[in-house]
Amino acid sequence: MTEKKRRPAKKRPGGSNPKSPYFLQPARQGTVTVFRRPAGNRIDPKLCGTMANRAMALALVKQLEKAESVVRDLFLEATDDGIEALEAVLEACRQSVIRRGESGSTPGGASRGPGPGAKRRGRGRRRGGPRPADGQPSVAPPADGPVNDGDSGDNGGSGDRDTSAA
Repeated sequence: MTEKKRRPAKKRPGGSNPKSPYFLQPARQGTVTVFRRPAGNRIDPKLCGTMANRAMALALVKQLEKAESVVRDLFLEATDDGIEALEAVLEACRQSVIRRGESGSTPGGASRGPGPGAKRRGRGRRRGGPRPADGQPSVAPPADGPVNDGDSGDNGGSGDRDTSAA
């Protein structure tokens, strides 16, 4: 049989994964600074903010990309009003990320798993009842005394064991 020749796929403007105009740079004492690449008549990268850790810096980048998707020419404005609006948007994004970071996660970064009162679902859950908060087993260990494992009785070795299939 003859093979059908396929037409090459159309090239889409913007590509499949356009590179983000934002980049991160390490700063003093473990902080991370977020910059936006120069655009328009700007020659230096624009300082967008300094965050406590990398996770918060990435959250700021995400927030800024959302803001820029609404106002395309946000970083291109050269007027005083445009610069003032840009500074207001940057401050609002920083405050939003900081508030979310304080309320939604642990001090070490992203939260790990459900909270102490939440029920766990799926494959990672443990069987049985809930465990006590102090980490001790819920069943007390047997007291020190003679151990009866059922082999010493005169019932033919069956002892007290239940041999039913249930």
